[in-house]
This record gives sequence, structure tokens and C-alpha cells, in this order.
Amino acid sequence: MQKTKKMNHKGFSAVLISLPALLLIGLIIVFPILYTFYISFTNMNIYHWFTFELIGFENYRRVLFVLDSGFLRALWMTILWTVVNMSLQLVVAFIIASLLNHRHMKFNGFYKTLLMIPWAIPGYVSILLWRTGMFNTEFGLFNQWMRSLGFETVQWLSGDIIAFISVTVVNLWLALPFMIMIMDGALQSIDQSYYEAADLESANVLQKARLITVPLMKPVIAPAVVITIFTTFKQFDIIYLLIMQPAARTGANIHTILTYAYENAFITSNYGYSSAISIVIFMMLIGFTLGFNRQMRKGGIKHVEQH
Repeated sequence: MQKTKKMNHKGFSAVLISLPALLLIGLIIVFPILYTFYISFTNMNIYHWFTFELIGFENYRRVLFVLDSGFLRALWMTILWTVVNMSLQLVVAFIIASLLNHRHMKFNGFYKTLLMIPWAIPGYVSILLWRTGMFNTEFGLFNQWMRSLGFETVQWLSGDIIAFISVTVVNLWLALPFMIMIMDGALQSIDQSYYEAADLESANVLQKARLITVPLMKPVIAPAVVITIFTTFKQFDIIYLLIMQPAARTGANIHTILTYAYENAFITSNYGYSSAISIVIFMMLIGFTLGFNRQMRKGGIKHVEQH
């Protein structure tokens, strides 16, 4: 009995000690999610700020089943944006990290330091520097090069396709240092004896990459890939600051689901609809996380069975 009482006392003490932290988590994280979920079932907007009413699943119907609402187009653009950027980051980072780890590469420490500069500069500053210093139609560096080569200047952020390429370049410039750093560490963790054995078998560079490098790097870079997918899927600042700032719009019609939700919340003040979009995004990310964790567990089980 005394042992049970002691255990109960310790359990109560632990709950009491952690209560402030739990309350803080509930206030900062749980309450906003629950309140957003509640607002998503209402018609709260600028005209019904205090007199909003419950309208059921109407906002969700508009989000998911009304083709001209704009959400499905924004979702498609978000998926395209994520796939393109993730693919480019993996390929380019792998090539650069492989070159930096080549045994004949000199001054690789200096190059690695230079590659970290985009990551060290605040993102807001970097994006505005790209907009004013590189993409500006009149005095941007890119158009100065175009003039010097005898070509006409280009409005880099005006058309949908050219603007998508431009914001992808900026995102790649900002995101590459992180992925290069992860891949650099993964490459350095590979035992060189594998490559020595491959040399004895006369394996070429592509065979070494396919059979040795990539499989051994997967466990290391998988978490970084998931983080990057989340970050890219939820990207807001690059697209907004480059082409969507109020009074400075470029004319390109590129909307991700985050910029679409932002416009409905803070431009048109349709908070109920925007809350429904936010909940849909939240559920999509939760579903992706659960699916990825399930695949990782299956991969781990298969790996154990093979050994």
C-alpha cells in the first residue's frame, strides 16, 4: 500500500510540475487549432465579424468541390512547386556534395563556407535583394547582362512561367546550403572500403552512385527530405515577397495554398473560408506524416529481415 501511495504521489507531483508547460502548450498550440476548426464552420468575414453564424460544411464544400474557387488550382500549383523544388534540390545538392568530397578537390573547406552564405543571410533580406538587385526590369543585374549581350530585357516576374522559374531559382539558392550540408555529412559517413571493393570490380561512377552511395545515404537524408518537403509545401515568403506584395504586384498569377489562404484571410477578410483552407492543409500534412512514418517503419522492418 505504501509503495502504491508513493507511486501515486510521484505521479501527482510530475503532473503538477508539468502543468504550467501543458497549459502553455494548450494556449499557444491547441487552442488556436481548435478555434480555427470552429471558425471554419462559420461565415465569419468582414461583414459578419461579430454576428457570424454556423453554416456547417459549406466552406469545406467550396474548398474541395467548387472548381472555380481557386483552391484546387492553388493545390495543383503547390504540388508542382514542391515536386520541382524538391527534385532540383536533391539532384543539385548531391552533385555539389559529391564534388566537394572528391579526393582531388582542393580548398573544399573554403567552398563549403561560401555555400553557407545564403543560409546565413536572413531570408527576408535575400528575397528583396533578388527582387530589386537581380530581377528588376530597369537596373537588375540579369537585364544588364541581357543588354550587354544584345538581347531585349525580360520581365522576370511578370509572366506565370518565367515567374515560376524565377521564384524556383531563389528558393533553390536559399535551400541548397541545408541539403548540401546534410548530403556532405552523409557522404563522409560512408566507409571508403565499399568504393575500394567496387574499384576491384571495375565499377564506374554511375554504378557506385546507384549501388553504394544512394542506398547508404538514404537513412541519413530521409529526415532532411521530409523537413524540406514540409518547408517547401508551406512556402509563403518567397512567392509573396517576389510577386504578391500589395501595391507591388508583378502580374504573375502564381498561388500556392498558403498564399491563397492568406489572401482570403487578410485581403478579402473571408475568415471562415480561410480557416477551412487551413484545416484542409493541416489534415494533408498530418496524412503525409502518418504515411511517411508507416513507410519508414516498413522499410526498417524489411531492412532488419534482410539482415
